[in-house]
Amino acid sequence: MFESPLFWPAHIKGNTLYVLDETLVPSKIKYIPVRNVKGALAVIRDMKTRAFGQFLVVLNAFLLELGHKGDLLAYVQKVAEQLNDSRPTFPFAEVTGIIVGVAHKAKANGADVRTAVTKTVEGFLAGIRGRRLERVRQIAESMKDGDRILTHCNVSGELAMAASLALAQGKKIKFYATETRPYMQGAKLTIWELTQAKAQVILVADNAAGALMAEGMVNKVIIGSDRSAANGDIANKIGSYQIAVLAKEFNIPLIVLTQPSKGVAEGEDMPIEQRSGMEVIQYERKRLFPAGVVGFYPGFDVVPHQYITKAIAIHAGL
Repeated sequence: MFESPLFWPAHIKGNTLYVLDETLVPSKIKYIPVRNVKGALAVIRDMKTRAFGQFLVVLNAFLLELGHKGDLLAYVQKVAEQLNDSRPTFPFAEVTGIIVGVAHKAKANGADVRTAVTKTVEGFLAGIRGRRLERVRQIAESMKDGDRILTHCNVSGELAMAASLALAQGKKIKFYATETRPYMQGAKLTIWELTQAKAQVILVADNAAGALMAEGMVNKVIIGSDRSAANGDIANKIGSYQIAVLAKEFNIPLIVLTQPSKGVAEGEDMPIEQRSGMEVIQYERKRLFPAGVVGFYPGFDVVPHQYITKAIAIHAGL
């Protein structure tokens, strides 16, 4: 099965974490060397990697800092706090809290904190890879011969790998990918991934979803999610909510790839990250619009659970 670089965009080698710079894909495949938590925070805040890649960075950041001299338990807690503050919508605290808990337990039991944290993080990484591969198979099963699938943003390798598997099973499938402004993840990442997987994919403007559905060009929607609430609501890239409403209007099933969580009760409890308005006004550091224009960019919106036809879940559990 084809494996996209976006499926596992960060890996550690020696004392360095190498993070795929997703802002350069597809024109260049380049990995950013990260050697400490400061570097980890930079690649997260600068959106050098997204969603799943950021969780990989968060986990590996602990491994990078285990050589700290002094009170390692206190330092692990400090690292966790810094990572938690990096992006408010992402539930990093659900993962970092477990790491801190492991460190506290090791200390209390007289065990080595460094060894305990290392084993926990490495075990999690091995487990999550297996569970993601299993979800790829489930996504492929949900794809039927003749499907015309709309997707929004990018799901870090899984959709393209599922498409590759479905095609190998003899299914004929067409994809429509939104541009996903302002970072253009759909145009730059999803189109590239699906093309690499030999799938048929067509790029559409973000505001074309309603027309596609009205004209019968789409019969299924598959999107990812960056956070889930206990009641099944999800947060995903801004623009997901309007696609969900349209899918409901046209009776088109909406499939969401989720990470179940009880961290918040419902979608309205999720903090929505407000990105700089300049990210709307500029693209790749070039100003697109006249001076004086003010930009507004909430990074995510919430899709209520009643709009979701099926959730294909992966449990992160450490």
